Amino acid sequence: MKLSLHHIALALVLAFYSTSQQAEITSKIDLPDMGDSSGTIITPAEEKELGEHFFRSLHSQVAINQDAEIQEYIQGIGQKLAANSDGPKLPFHFFVVMENDINAFAGPGGYVGVNSGLIVLTEAESELASVMAHEIAHVTQRHLYRAAEAAGRLSIPTMAATIAAILLGTQSPALGQAAIMAVMGSSVQFQIDFTRENEMEADRVGMQTLQEAKYDPRSMPTFFERLQQSSRYYGKDVPEFLRTHPVTASRISDTRGRAETYPYKQYSDSLGYQLIKAKLKALSTNDDAGTAKYFQSRLKQGTSEQKTVAQYGVGLVALKAQKFAEAESIFQQLAKEYPGQPHYASGLARTALEAKNYSVALARYKKLTEQFPENEAIKFEYITALVRSGEAETAKKNLSSLSYKAQKQPEYYELLAQVYSDLKQPAESHRYLAEYYYAMGQIQDAIFQIRLAQQSKGLNIHLSAILRERMDFFINEQIEAKRNE
Repeated sequence: MKLSLHHIALALVLAFYSTSQQAEITSKIDLPDMGDSSGTIITPAEEKELGEHFFRSLHSQVAINQDAEIQEYIQGIGQKLAANSDGPKLPFHFFVVMENDINAFAGPGGYVGVNSGLIVLTEAESELASVMAHEIAHVTQRHLYRAAEAAGRLSIPTMAATIAAILLGTQSPALGQAAIMAVMGSSVQFQIDFTRENEMEADRVGMQTLQEAKYDPRSMPTFFERLQQSSRYYGKDVPEFLRTHPVTASRISDTRGRAETYPYKQYSDSLGYQLIKAKLKALSTNDDAGTAKYFQSRLKQGTSEQKTVAQYGVGLVALKAQKFAEAESIFQQLAKEYPGQPHYASGLARTALEAKNYSVALARYKKLTEQFPENEAIKFEYITALVRSGEAETAKKNLSSLSYKAQKQPEYYELLAQVYSDLKQPAESHRYLAEYYYAMGQIQDAIFQIRLAQQSKGLNIHLSAILRERMDFFINEQIEAKRNE
């Protein structure tokens, strides 16, 4: 796996490019003046809208993880950190990008992304928390907006799409440079500089957040040091993070000195961290056999808990490879030994679902929803099982019981569209498929689905009005997004 930590920080555009020529770029790309630390120029409503547009655009450019268990974990650790930051009332949204490059970034509106590669690389939960706390600090200290300079203004949809395109540039230099040229071609300038002072402030504030949230402050310099040491093996192909934003000896020394001011204690990793790390490793690999051997080699190492997590990893790889009998045996054993652990029982239910043993899968998921009634990840998986097994009415009823936040997820709209299709209500199916595409940043596809819905027979007045309103909304947004092209 290529180590490439792009410590991405967005000043309404991302702070780094994945191209070795960045240091030679002489024309600065300046952001429109969207606000300062007091938030007097960009309003909270505009910031919220920009963040939502950014997240939708990001969906169309990189693979945002949709696994409910992974989402639940990353939101949990993120919200715990945010609640202990110096901006506990700010809105934050945490998500995982399925990329092996080592990367984390903060976007407008408090959207903080972490690559799967970074999570897998960490050796302790506090290391992951240290990166997320640093990104949270960039948001709370308003570095994204303090870095902006007045130089014109893009529409919010266009700006959001440009941000997402430059984020993609951290993995595809050609696309990133194309996005830059497009912006420069429209006579709009952006500046994407985080100062050394910004970074040190984010280190300091992030470390304080770590300590308040009961994570190890010493994890920050430890992780930085390992990244610095890893750069020695890359020759000229140094990871972009270390080239454009070097982890210097002085920065490591500064964070280590600050960490030493906190009382020493031992910090243990949560089981959730270990399980999600194992799951991401299994999901992101292109070498199932090699990953299975990796987990198998750890079955006799470490603590009892670590051995159990390794067994879970073996089961996940078996399930991914459709070795259902092997996966069934492993998850049966784990679920029996640890009946209070939802991940193991979910793995068992998921095995039956993927093997198309729907009656068994439904029975297992139903039992899980009764055992863990507040677990949204289990609810999502149960609904998926209901849809796949043809239980559309029951799936519809369960979809309505999801939380408001869950009902804003793209997969919610996708499931609802499938439910209405199964119920022979094509207009409603196309309507919700349009919302799915919109959430995924594919507005042209959303418009097409609304048109299909409007062509359906037997539309009532209420649904016709909703479809007209959504069509107008999508078309106006598309026009606005093209205005600066």
